[in-house]
Amino acid sequence: MPDYYPIFVDLRGKRTVVVGGGVVAQRKIESLLEYGAVVTLISPEATPRLQEMAADGVICWLRRPYRPGDLEGAIIVVGATNSKEANTLISAEANERGVLVNIVDDPELCSFIVPSVLSRGSLLVAVSTQGRSPSLAQMVRRRLEEAIGPEYGLMADLMGRLRPEVLRMGASEAERASIWKRVLASRAMELLREGRIEEAEEEARACLSR
Repeated sequence: MPDYYPIFVDLRGKRTVVVGGGVVAQRKIESLLEYGAVVTLISPEATPRLQEMAADGVICWLRRPYRPGDLEGAIIVVGATNSKEANTLISAEANERGVLVNIVDDPELCSFIVPSVLSRGSLLVAVSTQGRSPSLAQMVRRRLEEAIGPEYGLMADLMGRLRPEVLRMGASEAERASIWKRVLASRAMELLREGRIEEAEEEARACLSR
């Protein structure tokens, strides 16, 4: 089993294909849509929710089995069928076209795997065991959920707002690192945890001039 390179991909406006119309396919599609992907579903059947999404124009539904050539123009394909033969053909075409492919529960046919993700607003923590034990990755994510609250996502947003100002200061890399350390060591995180967002921003901004 290979070791995978961790990466975050911008899917906004990109064509992605999901083959299979069951509950797993639905979950994959909902996740892809959350990040702005343009999704084509290929399957003779689909869950009621996927049928609604197709009727509303949220996704494009090709109501038939997968055919060679269906991956043209796609950046990612997810195979969520119960057919080993179909999954193998999907993987082969994806590799031939240079399309990233994930076949559910078959790492040998994948060129990428999906980590277990903890989301706190702008803060994303991806946990992976390189495909060896998804259950372990999920357990680690659950433990992180207990330790990392919503205030971390708020802090990421706050630091993102301050970043252009820090860059305009013309400070050296070492000086910028020192500024961010002061922000993180300040009471800003505690204030965010208490929901006092404006006060947290004032506290963080004060660190820029010290």
